[in-house]
Amino acid sequence: MARLRDPESGCEWDKVQTFETIAPYTIEEAYEVADAIERGDMADLRDELGDLQLQVVYHARIAEESGAFTLDDVMASVCDKMVRRHPHIFGDAAASPGWEALKASERDRHEDKSALAHVARALPALKRAEKLQKRAARVGFDWPDAGGPRAKIDEELAEIDAAASDAERAAELGDLLFSVVNYARHLGIDPEAALRDANGRFESRFRRVEEIADKPLKDMDIDALEQLWQQAKKDLA
Repeated sequence: MARLRDPESGCEWDKVQTFETIAPYTIEEAYEVADAIERGDMADLRDELGDLQLQVVYHARIAEESGAFTLDDVMASVCDKMVRRHPHIFGDAAASPGWEALKASERDRHEDKSALAHVARALPALKRAEKLQKRAARVGFDWPDAGGPRAKIDEELAEIDAAASDAERAAELGDLLFSVVNYARHLGIDPEAALRDANGRFESRFRRVEEIADKPLKDMDIDALEQLWQQAKKDLA
């Protein structure tokens, strides 16, 4: 990586990259790791883990160039964290106080004392909503059961209908999605996984619709498309 980013002889693309320009690739590679795991493809997982590791090296090299930290510092930091968070394994504690309790005590040492501190903004929106809600719930800011968030869904739908502008409608739609995540959390459902599965079902069914259609879909009316959709659901049941 040092050679790739050499100002004189390095790769023209690599040497001009920054934390900000590389970050999207880091996120993409993490998703590709998850995808390989979901597909059970060990050869692909091996390759994707290598790609993800390259992202760590890339960021560490950029940091080293500015004197911020090195790759060794990165590895030392995570090792220290694992030791600190497992006092019953690496220390004298009789039992672990719990991962979340240990993380909470670490947050107490930071300047930002909010229960919502350090929930990464780069997380997928559904996952970040869930994490924010779980953090708030730990300090008692939560519905007692699933009825509360379920009622909020109806309330937010009504507010979308009553919205007077596109901006207001977009804000209310965001609130609706947040409420759906909250409802899923109370039902014990991972909203990210549920949506991922829904994406998969839609893709499979749509591809089946394309297979059984006797003419281009754009030339069909909504009733014909609905019939094909219902047939595809039966075929793939």
